[in-house]
Amino acid sequence: QLQLVESGGGLVHPGGSLRLSCAASGFTLDWYAIGWFRQAPGKGREGVACISSGGKNTHVVDAVKGRFTISRDDAQNTAYLQIDNAKPEDTAVYYCAAGEHFSTMTQAYDYWGQGTQVTVSS
Repeated sequence: QLQLVESGGGLVHPGGSLRLSCAASGFTLDWYAIGWFRQAPGKGREGVACISSGGKNTHVVDAVKGRFTISRDDAQNTAYLQIDNAKPEDTAVYYCAAGEHFSTMTQAYDYWGQGTQVTVSS
């Protein structure tokens, strides 16, 4: 069974850091681009970062540039999203996804995790 499982979410204070993990099972991630997305209450799902197969290319959207870092460890079959200097507006459910295309568009991805909640609050 092909599955992506996110972990590492939780409560973080403004200015704090968090590292989200995305572990794959049932398939190997190294052939796929990975995207991280988030969905805040009452809003649509938005892409925040993506990394190409092999990790040569990364992209972080302007809204979180300088604070979010995407990476992958194909030996561990896992991708990561590092969140630094967290802000209350980062509060959302965060999802990882795997697909053939390097993109921050949801339609580029075929496999999705169930999401992990990140809450930024004092």
